[in-house]
Amino acid sequence: MQNILEIENITKVYPGVLALDNVSFSIKKGEVHGIIGENGAGKSTLIKTITGAISPEGGIIRFEGKEYTHLTPQLSKEIGIGVIYQEFNLVPALSVAENVFLGNYSGKGFTVDFKEMNEKTSKAMERIGVRIDPQKLVWGLTVGHQQIVEIMRSLVKEVKLIIMDEPTAPLTKSETEQLFKIINSLKEQGITIIYISHRLEELFELTDRVTVMRDGQYITTLNTSETTMKELIKYMVGRELSDSYPQRQTPIGEEVLRVENLSGNGVSNINFTLHKGEILGFSGLLGCGRTETMQLIYGVVKKTSGKIFLNQQEIEMKNTTDALSKGIGLIPEDRKRNGAFLNMTIKWNNSIGCLRKKLMKYGIVVDEQKEIDLSNEYVEKLKVKTPSVNQLVTNLSGGNQQKVVVAKVMATDAEIMIFDEPTRGIDVGAKQEMYQLIRKMVSEGKSVLLISSEMGEVIGLSDRIVVLHEGRQMGILESDEFDQELILTLASGIEVEERGVRNHG
Repeated sequence: MQNILEIENITKVYPGVLALDNVSFSIKKGEVHGIIGENGAGKSTLIKTITGAISPEGGIIRFEGKEYTHLTPQLSKEIGIGVIYQEFNLVPALSVAENVFLGNYSGKGFTVDFKEMNEKTSKAMERIGVRIDPQKLVWGLTVGHQQIVEIMRSLVKEVKLIIMDEPTAPLTKSETEQLFKIINSLKEQGITIIYISHRLEELFELTDRVTVMRDGQYITTLNTSETTMKELIKYMVGRELSDSYPQRQTPIGEEVLRVENLSGNGVSNINFTLHKGEILGFSGLLGCGRTETMQLIYGVVKKTSGKIFLNQQEIEMKNTTDALSKGIGLIPEDRKRNGAFLNMTIKWNNSIGCLRKKLMKYGIVVDEQKEIDLSNEYVEKLKVKTPSVNQLVTNLSGGNQQKVVVAKVMATDAEIMIFDEPTRGIDVGAKQEMYQLIRKMVSEGKSVLLISSEMGEVIGLSDRIVVLHEGRQMGILESDEFDQELILTLASGIEVEERGVRNHG
């Protein structure tokens, strides 16, 4: 079988980061080829290189035998490469057919031939065995059907290779099964698929070969039928932890939080305890239910069953305001959308959560000097790099934006801090500062629930680790049980009873 795509010595450098380090491998025509690796392995950078979103510093991309030093998004589409990202690029107010042909409408002059467009869309659906009304507005579609619309956009452009990035992350089980049927149908038609997923079990169901990446480097390519999940995990991990994490200086205290059989929001029967001064880590693959668990504890979503105890007293979390008033704070995964008010000042962000508690004069007027003093205190404490507290948050670096989000929660005097991917998108220096900050918090008696997709981070910071898989709790590891292979095995849904892993808090 001949190669459709060859990557040869591709290198991409960002400030302080070698994102792709002389990566070389090939994709065969008509195969489903998996690409796996931990967060930071270089998968996303590789996708962007193939689709022309970024230009590499060196190397060659060879597509159907023709060589390119780099591609552009337009050129990538013209030669037959399509991509479906995790976040769909659709216009909700337009119809299915209008989205399929967006930027490529049929017609004469300034008119659009809607009849022809609808017919071509229906034919594209016939190719993959699905039926969706081409005139239906996209906003009314399920997530699974929106993904199908993305696939059809590639099909009408006579795509030869489709890249799918975590395609099942937002899908239900039935939608996932339908997607698998579509992928197999595309393969039968000679279309090549690059399939990127954290869900290793999917690779064994779909792919012909799997390429493993680690730390920006190509590691190996294996025939899927000739490997095992454990072997893939070993190749994915394959290194000693190189990051330096601050060590614990103070003892862990009494229980401050306990959840019993917590269920709802896609998770079921979650059990654990959190102690004063403890960092309790949560590990698992994409979609395992870590964030969903925290949303139940923080009152974003109401639990359907189970109990939450705060300082030995059972509580009902009505909403996020209630959680804050009880001393629980959340630093969310997406700081831009949910964490900080980007178009407001640092001062405004630091003050908004504690106005009534700390900054009001006579109960009706904000004490401006107190507000300034508070903001300066946290700018200094968290070492936020800014000319003043009146700087707009949007003008700060990613690491400093994250510090503002943390300061906003700290200013409420929360005793339990939930960190959801605290170092995502920030540079190495900012990561080290965040690690120091989290460790300092627990040394002062606060308690931390930590979600991280970076294996080194969750191992390096946590005192214990809760491992989840598809909304189920697979076990709780004590510090002497921390092992990357064991964590990935549990996170992949494999029971490890012989290791004596505890499943309760």
